[in-house]
Amino acid sequence: MNALLRYQAALLVGSHRWLPPVILYAAFLAIGVQSGGPILDAYGYAAAGLLPAAVWLTRVCVTNEPPAARNCAAAAAGPGRVHLACVLTAACAGLLLALVGTAVVVLLSDPHSADHRVAVPVLPATGAGLLAALACLLMGIAIGALCNWPVLRSPGWGIPAGLLAALLLAVLGASPANAAITGLVTGSAHGTISAPWLPLAATALIATAATAVACALSSRRN
Repeated sequence: MNALLRYQAALLVGSHRWLPPVILYAAFLAIGVQSGGPILDAYGYAAAGLLPAAVWLTRVCVTNEPPAARNCAAAAAGPGRVHLACVLTAACAGLLLALVGTAVVVLLSDPHSADHRVAVPVLPATGAGLLAALACLLMGIAIGALCNWPVLRSPGWGIPAGLLAALLLAVLGASPANAAITGLVTGSAHGTISAPWLPLAATALIATAATAVACALSSRRN
């Protein structure tokens, strides 16, 4: 698996197809994370921006390999393992974005509540922000795994389906990604920190199930 991960990472870096989702996330940070803004609000914005970026990165990774090269890799290592390596590569790239976003928030934001009256401890706030970012990352990975080949055979449906799902899961109250974001923004109003452990656990289960489905289908449809 390590060799497959290195191979997929080299493909991703060499293709330069990672640039659009990275630029999207950078633009989201530039708009939502303002210098001197409340730290918990900023972490909420940063986590929300990671959701569509993760969907996009997953699409890039699972469609990046030329068919002939993919068939050779599948013959050597198995279609399921190859597809799993693609999804894990997207997850690692998304994790790097999450860490960068966390660093940007720490550097620019004001560690106080939304009204700037209540001090917010930086380390606990950073932990909660990183957990929310991971929850949104995992949800984005799940959407990307289910909205592209092999689950959706038509490439034309992948982009609109992924974008629509990302939008809905970011704003719907029943979504664990929305719960993680809302917990930060709501806590910012009073200067309280609530670590989104339950949303993170839920998105981890969803991402694991979605990836398992995609890997199983890749073995059948390869």
